[in-house]
Amino acid sequence: MGAIQEIFQEYYKEYEKTHTLPKHARDAANKIKKCRTAALGGHVQACPEEHYQRIWYNSCKHRACTQCSGIQIEEWLEKQRVRLLDIDHFHVVFTIPHQLNELWLLNTEIMSKIFFESVKKSLFGLLKNPSFLGASPGMIATLQTWGQTLYLHPHIHCLITGGGLTDTEEWKNSNKDYLVPCKTLMEIFRGKYIDELHKLAHKNKIKRPEGMKYLEIHDLLKKLRTKNWNVRIMERYTHGEGVITYLGRYIRGGCISNKRIISIKNGEVIFKHQDNKETDEKNKAKKKTMKLKAEEFIQRFLLHIPKPGTKVVRYYGIYASSKEKSLNKCRELLGVEKVKTIKKITWQEYCEKKGEKHPEECPICGTKLIRKESIMSYYKPSDRLETIKVEKAS
Repeated sequence: MGAIQEIFQEYYKEYEKTHTLPKHARDAANKIKKCRTAALGGHVQACPEEHYQRIWYNSCKHRACTQCSGIQIEEWLEKQRVRLLDIDHFHVVFTIPHQLNELWLLNTEIMSKIFFESVKKSLFGLLKNPSFLGASPGMIATLQTWGQTLYLHPHIHCLITGGGLTDTEEWKNSNKDYLVPCKTLMEIFRGKYIDELHKLAHKNKIKRPEGMKYLEIHDLLKKLRTKNWNVRIMERYTHGEGVITYLGRYIRGGCISNKRIISIKNGEVIFKHQDNKETDEKNKAKKKTMKLKAEEFIQRFLLHIPKPGTKVVRYYGIYASSKEKSLNKCRELLGVEKVKTIKKITWQEYCEKKGEKHPEECPICGTKLIRKESIMSYYKPSDRLETIKVEKAS
């Protein structure tokens, strides 16, 4: 059992009694609680020589479950690795101001949509300009809605090629030490996002907090138009794999990993986090701990559960799924073979890749375990389930 599952198993039942939750959040909580337990059923695996047997319970496979995310992340990473061009890439981060958080919570789907669109239009508009690149790059963008302490902090990470395909289908490298001027990019992004949000508000197509009038939104956006927004362009990377690995940690598995949980006791959760506003002697984000009531921890965790079907990763330019022909053209121009088709990773292969002992071998004789009887799943806490005692044979 992981720490996150332990928190939900111990404290979620009481939390649910006093909080109104959307269906997708309740579903996530219940699946995390039941993952790899008798509630989801499973099967018995046994050694053919009768040395050993065990119960293997089913996984919930929810995108926010820390126990189920490993293999899905690895599959995504493998797919991206074979598609990434072996050229310089840049890592760019866009953040919307916290003054928009209240509107975001009421309009998450539409505000995230214009977030992605504003990022794409801002970057591609500048890079199509001959003064900067004069070509169409490739970009992978991922939406993350949380900060280190799990508060609401919507931002988008972008991995973007340091080069692109021209209109005459020639490859053109970026010869500058920077991607585009950061201040200019910020101003364009800020303008595009505010313009789109203002149009929607004017047409009454977004939900407003109770008691808030259109003129208040108008005034808020007017003030934000004069503020600096947080847009960062990181240093040039000789290859994009490092950034892809970083992004992969956030596409599945929830907003916090089990290894960051220090303790769970007396109705409180203590976890590790990094404070990016403070740095240590090596100029790295200072490491701290935070204590939250279990109720508050669950509240923050569920805040970042996306609705089913929500796209938190999007692909643009030559990295778009519809641009496979253009991507292979770029690979040809760079002297690299076409994109390979990768086979689906089995969970057994995933475990072996991590260096773990084969998960289906008898710990006594090494023979592969065979599947025996199945265990039916159940969904009501009041239901009785007969479990099978697992032990080594004498």
